[in-house]
Amino acid sequence: MSVEQVAAGLKRLTEWSAALEWVDVPGPVRLRAALVMSDDIAAIVAARDEPELAAAQAGLMRSAGRAEATLFNARGDRADRYSAATANGCAADWCELDGGYRRVICHAGIYALPAILAEAEADGHSTQDVLRALVIGYETAARVARCFIFPNLVLHPHGSLAAIGAAAGTAAIRRLSASDAAAAISSAATMVLPGPYTHPINGSLVRNVWPGVAAWTGMRATDWALAGIRGLPSALNDVYVDAFGAVAHTSELTDGLGEAFALSDGYHKVFACCQYGHATIEATLRLRDRADWRAVTGIHLDTHYKARVMDNTDPDTTIAGKFSIQHIAATAAVHGDGGAAAFSAAVLNKPEVAALRHKVTMSPYMPEPAWPNDRPSRVTWTLADGSTLSEEVMSARGGPDLPFSPDEIRTKIAGIVSAPYPAMLPLLDRILTLDQATLARPWADCVSEMVAS
Repeated sequence: MSVEQVAAGLKRLTEWSAALEWVDVPGPVRLRAALVMSDDIAAIVAARDEPELAAAQAGLMRSAGRAEATLFNARGDRADRYSAATANGCAADWCELDGGYRRVICHAGIYALPAILAEAEADGHSTQDVLRALVIGYETAARVARCFIFPNLVLHPHGSLAAIGAAAGTAAIRRLSASDAAAAISSAATMVLPGPYTHPINGSLVRNVWPGVAAWTGMRATDWALAGIRGLPSALNDVYVDAFGAVAHTSELTDGLGEAFALSDGYHKVFACCQYGHATIEATLRLRDRADWRAVTGIHLDTHYKARVMDNTDPDTTIAGKFSIQHIAATAAVHGDGGAAAFSAAVLNKPEVAALRHKVTMSPYMPEPAWPNDRPSRVTWTLADGSTLSEEVMSARGGPDLPFSPDEIRTKIAGIVSAPYPAMLPLLDRILTLDQATLARPWADCVSEMVAS
């Protein structure tokens, strides 16, 4: 039965994780871990001036305990580890610039990293310890995501998966035994959030705080597991299959452990919106090279199911704009890029963007291609003279099939962190090259150097 197989799979996964050392991680995966960590820290920094986030973080600071860990908000805030992880977790996805896992719907980096960073800073762990824990937290979250497949986009993974990554990452940085790690992950599974996928599409900013809540949950689940408060070994199956209706593919928890690392299948983003719309942006930018967007009388998208779900012609918040395929197509046409400015609050009511959104129609891309071309978009512009122009992108850049170069991601990071934290990029550069002296330093010392004015 799948319930026993899932329990056995989690046991094997945590045995592997507990035994994994940094020297066991292949060189390319080590470099990927450093790149994912640096990119996701930059995504946290990028959200520092978002007004709702700033208000939420100020509230956390009012009730925070002893300063143990840093909030990467350029305001000098430090708090207890749980508050810091919550604050950074809330920031991590706010601007939609964090990386993701391309095989299934999962942002494993930001699920694990906020908890790991806070724990490491508070308890004196090294930068190398952070990277090792990230490898494990990422692997665990991605394998759970691959194991439990849902038939449609009902649950958003930031709610349903993030606590798994946080618990696995916390267990890894604390060097818990395999049985204690499995207990923590099982407990965290019972405390995941059934966050509806419709919420970001319809503009609810509560979606942005799910990774922050999950960071707290994963850390506390680990605390409580050590106190004897544990989920059942069957918890993953009980929650994802019995409660949420997923289909279990139990072999995904263990197949290829130590051979194929999930980090190798991650993606990075330079467009500040849901990755499901990135192929539409790339195709639109090609069309801009061929015609003036002001002559467009209609935009038709032949695109994949996940993009078509993002159906909101009049988004009224920044998160709704980032999850509106109409807004994605329109703002890319008008602005000629998909960066943060194209998805700012001011653009939502920009007359030319709003008008163009209402000219967007959609249909399924047929036949549906296989991975890695499972998120295609063909964008067709109808112009004022009646002519049409089309551009097609089968797979947006950034994934394992068409990766950005490390220099491209470094440039993105530099553009985000250099102004608020001038010392951050030089430190991250040393991490990105796996400089041994830097990896051996306490993470707290690295943070102090990065945030120094």
